[in-house]
Amino acid sequence: MTIKDTAEEWEVRATQTPFVGNKTSVRTDDVVMPDGSVVHRDYQVHPGSVAVLALDDLGRVLVIRQYRHPVRHKLWEIPAGLLDIPGENPLHAAQRELYEEAHVKAEDWRVLTDVFTTPGGCDEAVRIFLARDLSEAEGQRFEVEDEEADMELSRVPVDELVRGVLTGELHNNCLVVGVLSLIAAQQGDGLDALRPAEAAWPARPFEA
Repeated sequence: MTIKDTAEEWEVRATQTPFVGNKTSVRTDDVVMPDGSVVHRDYQVHPGSVAVLALDDLGRVLVIRQYRHPVRHKLWEIPAGLLDIPGENPLHAAQRELYEEAHVKAEDWRVLTDVFTTPGGCDEAVRIFLARDLSEAEGQRFEVEDEEADMELSRVPVDELVRGVLTGELHNNCLVVGVLSLIAAQQGDGLDALRPAEAAWPARPFEA
């Protein structure tokens, strides 16, 4: 038996969107269950995101520390951002986020993993990239605002991040998934065996 997620869509009898925000919205669907009953399912509709695990030549990961109001924490994270443009190539979005949040560029890009962050209550899909061969970006730094104006930037050894994940000191989803996926890839077929940067992504189709 192959362990693999499969796309499937149950019948929706009715749908409404009681809240529409700046970037996301909330939808209520009446979904038909296998026994024929109909239940309400509320969930956040999300455009999707990209995240970048940027690994330097010394084996350190580029991380940022940012205030996240919903959880009332300053979290250590990897650079990430929304897919603001429908159908946008996620690689281009990831390259933009790495530049804007860290003023860094990378020559080697690969897909580290794809995840649904909270599939029980949100349709957000995230593609996490591995970026290597890092260097300082040219030109002026991107002008940040709001929470990003208070960001801290650091480069942290992978082992230290793994320790923080396993001791419950680091909580950001993309950081946790990215770091542990990196270790798994290194101990498996190696980083060069990861999927190419423009591999198909059924959750958020795009044009290369």
